[in-house]
Amino acid sequence: MTLEDLRVFVAVCEQNSLSAVARSHARTQPAISQHIRRLERELDVALLERSVRGVTPTAAGGMLLDSARESLAALRNGIASIDELQGRARRSLRIATGGTSVRHFLRDSVVSFRQRHADARLEFVPANSTARCLELVRGGDADLGLVTVHGQQPGVEQMVLAQQEVRLLVSRDHALSNRRRLKIRDLDGLSVVALGDQTTSAGHLEEAFEHQGIQVETSTTVDDFDTACVFVELGLGCAFVPAVHAASFVRTARVHAVSVEALPALSIGLAAKRFNSLAGISHEFIACFLDELDRLGQLPGVKKLTASVAELRSKLSGVTRQ
Repeated sequence: MTLEDLRVFVAVCEQNSLSAVARSHARTQPAISQHIRRLERELDVALLERSVRGVTPTAAGGMLLDSARESLAALRNGIASIDELQGRARRSLRIATGGTSVRHFLRDSVVSFRQRHADARLEFVPANSTARCLELVRGGDADLGLVTVHGQQPGVEQMVLAQQEVRLLVSRDHALSNRRRLKIRDLDGLSVVALGDQTTSAGHLEEAFEHQGIQVETSTTVDDFDTACVFVELGLGCAFVPAVHAASFVRTARVHAVSVEALPALSIGLAAKRFNSLAGISHEFIACFLDELDRLGQLPGVKKLTASVAELRSKLSGVTRQ
């Protein structure tokens, strides 16, 4: 078994095609198949199977895929850290998050980071859900993820750094626009514009409504909170949005944000494979983000978790001193 065997195996699983990997690697399909057969001989198990979706991993193949992704990512990170230590590589940072999160959570962080590190490459890897962010971090395709934390997940570390309440966004001429606060039972029977079920925030709300015995109907499904705001402004429904987003929408759109009692807050944080293994450039961006949390923590319905922020600062400063 070689590293190239594992790299080819991961590529085949991700592209669901031997021929596609052969083309992208400028090699023949038999040459690609040879890497897979070598792995299967050594492990004495079938790793791939053909289906209508193309080539997909077997149960054993899926286990190897997860381990191979993590191992190759750890190796890349180790090489990058050594190169950075020796001054041989341009510093780069990949962050997984949605586009609206960049707009609402990271604007100041990006500006501050670019001012301090104009020579560094900063890449945002698009992800429309926390699950996708964690997948990218776990697989080594992103160094950091800005996520809504809802329980610990295997293969990654998460640190909750702030909590934000969920607001009900309504148009200014909506019947509820004159209300400042609602009880959760007031939501029963409400029709809303919602994010897809795959998002952590949607699952969080669904659990809360089920626990309270509340029925909320979804009239329209959208990809992100900014689109939900557009629909609300047009009078096409209400939407549940995080407090940080709500503060921005109230300033820039013809909408009103209503607090809802007993609706659980969302936990916001960062994810990494291992925080103590991050390269120094990641530490620099995290420092910028923690500074931005000071501002975000002043918004209504947003609470910065001071102890967690201090713990992360301490963890990173300890690594820097080593």
